[in-house]
Amino acid sequence: MSDTKVRVVHYLNQFFAGIGGEEQAGHPVEARPGAAGPGRALQAQLAGQGEIVATLIGGDSYVSEQPADAEPALRAALTEWQPDVLVAGPAFNAGRYGLACSLVCRIAHDLGIPAVTGMYPENPGLAGERLHMVAVPTSDRPLDMQAALSAMARLALKLGRGEHLGPAEAEGYLPRGLRVFSQREAPGYQRALDMLVAKLNGQPFQTEVPIQVPERVEPAAPIADLQSAQIALVSLGGLIPKGNPERQLNGNPHRYYRYSVEGQSRLTPQDWEAFHGGYFNGTSSENPNYICPLRHLRHLEAEGVIGGVFPDIFTMPGVATPVDKSQAFGDQLGTELREGGADACFLVAT
Repeated sequence: MSDTKVRVVHYLNQFFAGIGGEEQAGHPVEARPGAAGPGRALQAQLAGQGEIVATLIGGDSYVSEQPADAEPALRAALTEWQPDVLVAGPAFNAGRYGLACSLVCRIAHDLGIPAVTGMYPENPGLAGERLHMVAVPTSDRPLDMQAALSAMARLALKLGRGEHLGPAEAEGYLPRGLRVFSQREAPGYQRALDMLVAKLNGQPFQTEVPIQVPERVEPAAPIADLQSAQIALVSLGGLIPKGNPERQLNGNPHRYYRYSVEGQSRLTPQDWEAFHGGYFNGTSSENPNYICPLRHLRHLEAEGVIGGVFPDIFTMPGVATPVDKSQAFGDQLGTELREGGADACFLVAT
């Protein structure tokens, strides 16, 4: 083994770099020599075998929402510092931070630099870039920072030395969907029978095909009298007022928005448009009733099929929203609808 230390560049957002909170989320990309923030703990975990030569810093909003500006700066910094490995985060369950970590890992991959990050498994940053990085699973909060840094440092040293990583299960990182040829001690039928016997006897076993079982949600009871029911509209299609005056995001929203449609017979393209990162927005911007069918609900109201339309609509882009955040939105939205007198709602997805 060479005595040369592994050169590490560490990426942090504005908060963990000590610049500021949300008020500094637009902070542009910068590079500072040495370690900063949790990078100091990461340096200790490298145990003299690696050195953080520079810290890249970028505001969450700047990097995740302005990649055309952020990417050249990140690429230039990595080219200048020439690390053996990039370490990004950990981002835990912070959506914009996760997206930024994924971006810088992808840039590093393009430059031939291996990259390690740490994220909660439902972080949207893992959605599209998993092949370009090694991601250590973390909790959804920074409480396990030390454990995350320890795992990331171990993998960073291996990658920085050019060593081969074993399977995700053995090395402790999230699966990347790669198929690798390997030899098992027992043939497939024998392993399957062993798992079946263990299951029938109530003994622990590890499946070779992980299955993520979705939560079962019991449907609400049917509406007894639709002709007197007040129906609300909730859209995940990214409906926004024309020009996006509130600067809504096109994915992984931090909140949903509530707008009055009282007295309106339909949504017009002069007043509304679509802003969503998961589909082509042109058709919905030409006719916003596709993603929030107010026109059709007004027709049902006029025909006496329903009792009325809730005076406000609720909208956000549903793309890349983690499950726990979606659950929180649902709880809050359900409370608002119930307190407002809504009997049911149409939830329009994309």
